[in-house]
Parts: sequence; C-alpha cells; structure tokens
Amino acid sequence: MQRPPPEDFLLKETKPHLGGGKVSGDKLTSTYDLVEQMQYLYVRVVKAKDLPAKDVTGSCDPYTEVKLGNYKGTTRHFEKKSNPEWNQVFAFSKDRIQASILEVTVKDKDVVRDDFIGRVFFDLNEIPKRVPPDSPLAPQWYRLEDRKGDKAKGELMLAVWMGTQADEAFPEAWHSDAATVSGTDALANIRSKVYLSPKLWYLRVNVIEAQDLQPSDKGRYPEVFVKAALGNQTLRTRISQSRTINPMWNEDMMFVAAEPFEEPLILSVEDRVAPNKEESLGRCAISLQMVDRRLDHKPVNTKWYNIEKHVVIMEGEKKKEIKFSSKIHMRICLEGGYHVLDESTHYSSDLRPTAKQLWKSSIGVLELGILNAQGLMPMKTKDGKGTTDAYCVAKYGQKWVRTRTIIDSFAPRWNEQYTWEVFDPCTVITIGVFDNCHLHGGDKPGGAKDSKIGKVRIRLSTLETDRVYTHSYPLLVLHPNGVKKMGEIHLAVRFTCSSLLNMMHMYSLPLLPKMHYIHPLTVSQLDNLRHQATQIVSMRLSRAEPPLRKEIVEYMLDVGSHMWSMRRSKANFFRIMGVLSGLIAVGKWFDQICNWKNPITTVLIHILFIILVMYPELILPTIFLYLFLIGVWYYRWRPRHPPHMDTRLSHADSAHPDELDEEFDTFPTTRHSDIVRMRYDRLRSIAGRIQTVVGDLATQGERLQSLLSWRDPRATALFVIFCLVAAIVLYVTPFQVVALLTGIYVLRHPRFRHKLPSVPLNFFRRLPARTDCML
Repeated sequence: MQRPPPEDFLLKETKPHLGGGKVSGDKLTSTYDLVEQMQYLYVRVVKAKDLPAKDVTGSCDPYTEVKLGNYKGTTRHFEKKSNPEWNQVFAFSKDRIQASILEVTVKDKDVVRDDFIGRVFFDLNEIPKRVPPDSPLAPQWYRLEDRKGDKAKGELMLAVWMGTQADEAFPEAWHSDAATVSGTDALANIRSKVYLSPKLWYLRVNVIEAQDLQPSDKGRYPEVFVKAALGNQTLRTRISQSRTINPMWNEDMMFVAAEPFEEPLILSVEDRVAPNKEESLGRCAISLQMVDRRLDHKPVNTKWYNIEKHVVIMEGEKKKEIKFSSKIHMRICLEGGYHVLDESTHYSSDLRPTAKQLWKSSIGVLELGILNAQGLMPMKTKDGKGTTDAYCVAKYGQKWVRTRTIIDSFAPRWNEQYTWEVFDPCTVITIGVFDNCHLHGGDKPGGAKDSKIGKVRIRLSTLETDRVYTHSYPLLVLHPNGVKKMGEIHLAVRFTCSSLLNMMHMYSLPLLPKMHYIHPLTVSQLDNLRHQATQIVSMRLSRAEPPLRKEIVEYMLDVGSHMWSMRRSKANFFRIMGVLSGLIAVGKWFDQICNWKNPITTVLIHILFIILVMYPELILPTIFLYLFLIGVWYYRWRPRHPPHMDTRLSHADSAHPDELDEEFDTFPTTRHSDIVRMRYDRLRSIAGRIQTVVGDLATQGERLQSLLSWRDPRATALFVIFCLVAAIVLYVTPFQVVALLTGIYVLRHPRFRHKLPSVPLNFFRRLPARTDCML
C-alpha cells in the first residue's frame, strides 16, 4: 500500500472571511464574495489651474506629491505648464496607514531644489466611503494653501475616498506597498492585467502537382520537392516519384497560424541537383487573408498558383532579366473544425474548435479568488537579505490573468477575483506563482528571468457545483536536489452551473471536436503542432504591455513534459500497477475460493453460480446491481477536497539524485561523457527487461497462431480433432449443462487437484513460436 504524503505536503481546508463576512453554509452574502475585503484610501489627482509662475517666462514645471505618514507618491511633472492634467490615482492600504492627516502638495520641479507652490490637507475621519456599484466619486476643486495655512494662488482638482480592491481605480493605481518601485516600465510590470491568447488555426496545405517547371540542367531527370514556410515553421514534401517537369505529390502539410495573420505562406519548388545542393525552380507568397476557411470535412476548391523564377542572362555586355512562370496546383485552407492544442490533452483548459460558429453555449461560470500566500521562500538577494516579489498567473481557456506584484513579502495578500465562462466540465485551470525579477523596468536580451515558485491544477469535474472551496495548496517544485515546498497559496474556487442538463449532456459528447476523429492527425503531427502553438502563444504574450514572459507561458503550458524522465517512468509504471491491483486482488480472491480457504464462502459462490447458470437472464442485472451498490456504498467516503500535486504518486520524494540530474539535463545533453555512458548503460538494462517482456507476449501470441498453422503437424492434428469432438459434444449437450460442469470442475475441492499444470496448459506451452528464427 502506498504511503501517504508528508503532512506538510497535504491540502488544508481553511475558513477565511470572504466578501467581508463569514461563509454561511455554501452561500455568501456579498457581491465581491470570493476574496477578503481590503480597505484602501484612494486619492485621484485630476488637474490643477492658475498655478503661479516661477520666472519671467510665466510658467512652471509642476507635479503633485501625495503623502500619508511615511508613504509618499508623486505624479509625473510637466514642463512650462500652469494648467497641468495628471489624472493619476494613488492607493494607500488601510492596514499600513500611519497618520490621521493626508497631505497633497503641488511642487515646482527644479534642478537644485523643488519649490513649494501649495498644499491641501484632509482629515481621514472625514473621508467618505464608496462601495461599487456606486458611481465614481466626482472630483472637486480645492484652493491651495501656503505653509502658514493662508490661501495661495492656484487650485487643485481632487477626489478622495475610502474603498476596496473592487474599485475600478484599483488595477491602474499607484500602490503604497510598491513605493520602492520607480519608473513607468517598472510600475507597469507590477500591475494586474488580463491577457488573451491569440486565436490559433491549423493551416492545411495540400500540394497536388506542378507544371512547366524550368530546371537549369535539361539533360537530367529533376528530383523535385516543395518547401513551405510560415514564420519559423518549415516543412517539405517528399521528392516526386514522377521525374518530369510536371511532378505530382498529393501530400498534406500542417502549420499553426495565429490571428492577426502577419506573415504570408512562402512556397518554393526545389530541385535536388546534388546530395547537399538544391536549386530553386520558383517561389510564391500567399496571404492567409485570402485563404478559404473550412468548418467541416468537405474539401475546398483547388487552385493553380503562379510560381515565378527570375533568371539573369548576358547579351553582350548587358544583363537581361527573364521571368519564367510555372504553375503549382494546391488546396489550401484554414481548418476551423479542429481545436489547436497548445496544452496537453490530459489537463487542457479549452477543447472548443477554432471557428466560433461551431461553439456550443456555455454551461456555467468558474470563479477564482486568489487570496494570499504563506511561507514563501526567499527567491533572490537584495541589500544582503533574501526577498521575494510574488505574483500569480492563472490560465483557463484563452484568458490569462496576472495579479499585481506584492513587493518584498513572504506572505503576500492579493485578494483578487476573476471569472471565466465554462464550456466543458472536463477541463483544468492552472494557477502559478512567480517571483518578479523585472522591478527596474526593461527587458534586456538574456537578462533575468522570473523564477517559478510553484503551480496548482484544479480539474473542474472534481468540484461540486455552487460550492465554495477554500483551501491552502502546497507549492511544490522539483529541483535537481529533490522536491521542495516553496510555500502555500490560499485559493477560493466556485463552479456555478447554469444548466445541469447541458452539463450532463457534455459527458456523452467526444472530448475533442469532430474533425479530430473524422480526419485525425498523427501523433507526430500533434506533437510538432503543439510545439509550434506554444511558441506562437509565448511570443505573442511576451509582446504585450506589460509582457507575460516566455518562461511563464512555457511553465504554465507544461512545455517539456514529453522529455524522458526516469522518475516519471517509474511513476507511470506504478500507476499501471495501481490500476491492475484490483484485477490482481480479484484473481487472488478467486484462487482462495477455488482452494476452499473459506469453505462457507466457496459454498455460497457455488450456489450463486448454479443460480446464474440456471437463470442466465439474471447475469447482467446482477452485475449492474452490484456496481450500483458499490457506488452507493462509496458515496459516504467521496472526496470532499479538490485533488492536488502528490509527491508520492509522482515519486518526487524518492527519486535518486542522478535521476533528477538527468531529468533537468538539456537536450542535447551537456553532461560529461562518463555520466552519459553510465545513463546509457542504465537505459539499456531497463530496455532489455522491457524487450524480454515484449518478446514473451509475442511468443504467446505466436503460439495461438500456430494452433491451426500446421507448423507442428502433430499439435495441429490434435487440436483439429479436439475441435471436431467439442463441436459434436456441444451440439448435443445443453449449454447450461456444459457451463455447470465447467464451473464445478474449476471450483473443485483441493483433494481433487494436482500440483502439476493442467493438460491444456501443457499442450499450449509445447506449441512452437518464432523465437527459433530470431538472430
């Protein structure tokens, strides 16, 4: 029996105060209800007017400073402008408020020392509260005061209110807990954002034939193939078997294309004139905007395309360019009936086809509250001490969300809530936690990458509808020196079903769209296309502002999970053994029945067997009734918590250090030749055992085939005679009698058994196999 994981790696149920109130049963009493309310003091600095001039030019370089206790935020400054407009929002966490007076000061930017223009004071006890969906608070003009409290020249338009993280000003506001971060790029890197994956299509290029090609060497048979390129993707057909100037292929090539279509499809016809030399016979560029879109299996119309070749010839001392135009016959279409796989099908978050016309209506809503994290490990060193600047990324369907970055905290509190439409319950949401290494702005090539802290997956089909799940999930990461807990993340999840009937109907539908079954893609095609899809998604999201970087996208999409891992192979083997353990247990139980280990049970089995033989119409009802009773019995012990990462199941806690080092090795390897040789020998020994098992299975199958093959004439003659006698006996004997006698013989008492193998088994083991013919 498998040992349970350590207590520190288990899921823990929590009871937070969600929505500003306690959970009442499975229902909550607040609108923003899956997070804990966080109070903020908001200050919106809109604009100023009639500011005094600092010199004879009649203008100033104003900016505004908002100060509350030790926290201070500033707007950008304008040069030579007496009526500036900032429209910036500042948010101060109520938990960190250290003063009772808010001070807003307007200053004049200067090279040596900034000049004071005027200020406005606010008593925090007099500030109004606002809770959405109330309309935004209207800003008001406030007369500036000088240092003595007298009225100064100029006015400032402000709005000040107390609110929560549900306020629409929250995402774009300057936050007091990020006061140490400066610069526009750095501030953009710490704000919460929502991203959308690009719309992906499969592009099918069916190359049929070409005509009127013009090879340079007329005296040889051309070896022609077609090379197609779309962005970084390049594929080629085989060399045409018809060695003429009118070759034929009729081959399909599949690409991944993303909207908006920025790059054309480039096709070139090539002639292999030598083993490592190719000559272009022409090329053409096709815009994907002009390509037909197919929603079903009906073929689109074929088209002839011009492929042009420019040749420069000399006429005397002059160069003359001649353009040859050949033709290529193709069928090109964008496949809208497939789902472009950018995730593994085992934990995909979206299974809909590309074409929106084929989408079915949603079956519910998934709501996720990202509350906080606890016990995070220091991810980098700053000023001689460890620190972590954590943020979360959640991915479901085409929608990615990123929380704001909490600066220098091992117990960050986000309390952000997000919502997704659900179209299939058998999907998975992925939540990752990362350390932000770009707080100083800029993305230098080869610069620091955001470190991964951990990842959580939640399968929607394991959740009860309309129930709020509040759990603390362990953040587990596998390192070369073993599995390590990086902290815990506290999540609140609710899956709300809009139509129970539609959701139940989904379980009868294919997992993937119809085209995956009508015109299935090969395994190698799917692997290659998934790799291209993940590259496109990571490239597009890294171009957003702020970027969702490549290392984040690849970690969330689990790129590299197909690479060889001894640890994962062991885990999968023991998973198979766990599945077969039930059959093995039934086999042992039946062996005990046959050997009369418990005579009472054996007698009862005899009686049940006789009843089923006499009344065979009871067999199937009995089986299904038995399964129904087992299901009802296990309902009392049904899982009450979502599944989570299991270190025991993954064999992460018992992996050998060398196995982990091999798993983290690059491809191709960078290890020393002696280590590679040792690992190769280990892999050979494992493959040798697998080879032996496969050979034994092949031997048993060949023995079955040899029953009627006359390879052993005496054995086949015996089997043929036995079949004739068995046919006659079974024809004249009622089937119930035969079944009854067979069952009683199998369940006979040990006194009537021999320890030697049975006659049929002896006969089967003597049959010939093709092992004698193996070298």
